[in-house]
Amino acid sequence: RYAGKIHCLSEASLNFYGMVLANFRKLSIPASAAVSENKYFPARPHPPIKNYSKGNQPIMNENTTQLHPAFLTRMKEMLGNEYPAFLSSFSAPRTYGLRINTSKITCEDFENLSPFPTRQIPWIKNGYFYDEDIRPSKCPYYQAGLYYLQEPSAMTPASRIPIEPGDRVLDLCAAPGGKATAAGAALQGQGLLVANDISTSRARALLRNLELFGIPNVFVANETPAKLTKAFPEFFDKIILDAPCSGEGMFRKEEALAKDWTPEKSMELSEIQKELILQAADMLRPGGLMLYSTCTFAPAEDEQTVSWLLENRPDMELAEMEDYEGFSHGVPEWGNKNPELIKCIRIFPHKMNGEGHFLALFHKKDRQSRKAPVLTQNRTKTHFH
Repeated sequence: RYAGKIHCLSEASLNFYGMVLANFRKLSIPASAAVSENKYFPARPHPPIKNYSKGNQPIMNENTTQLHPAFLTRMKEMLGNEYPAFLSSFSAPRTYGLRINTSKITCEDFENLSPFPTRQIPWIKNGYFYDEDIRPSKCPYYQAGLYYLQEPSAMTPASRIPIEPGDRVLDLCAAPGGKATAAGAALQGQGLLVANDISTSRARALLRNLELFGIPNVFVANETPAKLTKAFPEFFDKIILDAPCSGEGMFRKEEALAKDWTPEKSMELSEIQKELILQAADMLRPGGLMLYSTCTFAPAEDEQTVSWLLENRPDMELAEMEDYEGFSHGVPEWGNKNPELIKCIRIFPHKMNGEGHFLALFHKKDRQSRKAPVLTQNRTKTHFH
């Protein structure tokens, strides 16, 4: 029933995407790579979920893992009385989750069909916990694209940007596709999703997941953000920027990240993030929304990067996001002391059933002097003005 659900593009849609491809003509990717053809991105088997059965679960705490002293010192300063609880969370088992592809199946139908037990994630409408000894990737429903395997906290960013059918959406650092598949499902086959990743190998994995989800109106790009910015100034209604970061929020899940962490690495990544967030803002149309996220606790990569954008793009402002009782909020003192930073959201593993994450939702103010690209469409042609 679900595996055979195939989406086809109408003639009008093909004309629309043809015009979009024309705008990509100066980029260093073949135009035909915009469609899901194995000629350009050969399909690869999706990697199975890691086998974290009992006895193999990575357990981390101050005694068993060499967490960098500078990291521990900073977290103690940030958390104060909450620091012992935060440290104890490293010895707790990690959580596992999956997100339902609502473009193929409803949550109610999935609950009735699921051959394994699940529990709904309270802050994600279509997200579910499952136990560590279950292997959802081996279920036929996974191969049919009915759900995406994703750490529960990592589902939060895509759930906090209101994507609507007909939107033009950009996921700037999209691989492996967790947020892009969520955005594509929200579009319901209308509008356009551009899913980009600068890594060719990661772009292949990204396309594989988008194909599995059956997203019909997607353009997969393998390009630098600088070139995309030149091709699409103020073009997108919604943008997701899940920026490359130091991964402090994933230390419990990926022990190698903890071992490789240095204070210098966090500062280097902060500079990259500041460049990316400016480029992303320049591709957002007036009135549009942009979601910035990281999986780190570092203020240099979180509040300070948000502060950088607000200082350098005065037409950008922070917007409120749907709250949840376990969320923590941004701390103005960790940035430039702008009181608006409190609108940011931070997820800590000692307060939530998930790993660490940071989110900020931006709105670009409408300005008469700066007009976004306007699309007009008749029965046969789509024009860009």
